[in-house]
Amino acid sequence: MARPATPPTPSIPTATATATPTARITTPFGFASTADEVAAGIDLSGRRAVVTGGASGIGVETARTLAAAGAKVTLAVRNTEAGAKTAAQLTAATGRPVLVAPLDLADRASVDAFTAAWRGPLHILVNNAGIMASPEEHTPEGWELQFATNHLGHFALATGLHPALAAAGGARVVAVGSSANLLSPVVFDDLHFAFRRYDPWLAYGQSKTANVLFAVAASRHWAADGITANALNPGAIATNLQRHVGNRLTTPPESRKTTQQGAATSVLLATFPALEGVGGRYFEDCAEAETVTRRPDDYHGVAAYALDPANAERLWETSLRLTGRG
Repeated sequence: MARPATPPTPSIPTATATATPTARITTPFGFASTADEVAAGIDLSGRRAVVTGGASGIGVETARTLAAAGAKVTLAVRNTEAGAKTAAQLTAATGRPVLVAPLDLADRASVDAFTAAWRGPLHILVNNAGIMASPEEHTPEGWELQFATNHLGHFALATGLHPALAAAGGARVVAVGSSANLLSPVVFDDLHFAFRRYDPWLAYGQSKTANVLFAVAASRHWAADGITANALNPGAIATNLQRHVGNRLTTPPESRKTTQQGAATSVLLATFPALEGVGGRYFEDCAEAETVTRRPDDYHGVAAYALDPANAERLWETSLRLTGRG
C-alpha cells in the first residue's frame, strides 16, 4: 500500500504508553523503531507464543524477537519444510528452542488439527500470515480465498485456542492488518463476491478491515478472561506478500521499512508492558492510529467502519456461523 513521501515523526512524550478515553495512545517508539528495540529489557521467560506465517517476512522477525526475549515460540506455517529451516535458524540465533507446526488457514481441518493438538496456556497469539491481492479463488466452502485466509482462518484459530488464551491470564492477540482497511468495509451482503465483480484489492481490503473488527469484538467478548486483542498496520515492507503484484513496492524508498522495523508494531502489541489491558485498537508506527472518515492520500489511519462496534459484533456472529464455532 502507498505510504507517505516523508516518514512520520515519532511521538515520544514519555517512557510509557499513554491513553485517555479521547486521546490516542503514544509510545516511545515510532516509524523507524525495530522489533528488537521495542522488546529491549522485556523478559518473556515462561511465556508461550504462536506466530502464524512465521517462516517468512515480518513473521520471522516477530518470532526472532519474541524468542530472544525468552518466549517459547511456535511457528504455525503451511510449508513445514521452510518452517523447520527457519525454526532451526532462529534457535541458533537466539539460543531458544523455536518449534514449528503445520497450519493452513484456508483449510478448516488443518486449523482444527492445530487447535486440538495445542496443550497448555498460550500467552501471545500473533495472527501474522496472509495473502494479498490474489487472483479470484474460493475454498471448498465457497469462501473467497483472501477473506477465508486472512480473516476466517485466523478467527477459527483464535476461537479454537480460546481456552489456552484464557488459561494464560492476560493473554494478548495481535492481528496484523494493513492500510488496505481504507479500501473497503466488510460487505456483509456479498462477502465472497457472488454478485460483485471480483477485484483483488477490494477483496484484500475487506479482509484487512475484518482483522481490525475481529480485534474490537474479541476484546469485548473475552474481556472477562483477561484476553486483549489489537490490530496493526506494519507498514510498507518488501516480502513474499507482494508475490501477486509483481513482488515489488510502489512506495518511495524513504517510506519503506526493513522486516525488523515492520515487525516492531506487532512486537509492541505483544509485549509492551504499558499496553496491558488495552484492547480493540489499531496501531501503526508503534502508536495508535487516527480514525478517519475519508481515505487520506497518504493511507494513514484506520477507517471508522473498521472500529465500529456494531460492525464488529455482526462480523463476530457471521464468523461463528461460517466456521461452525457458534
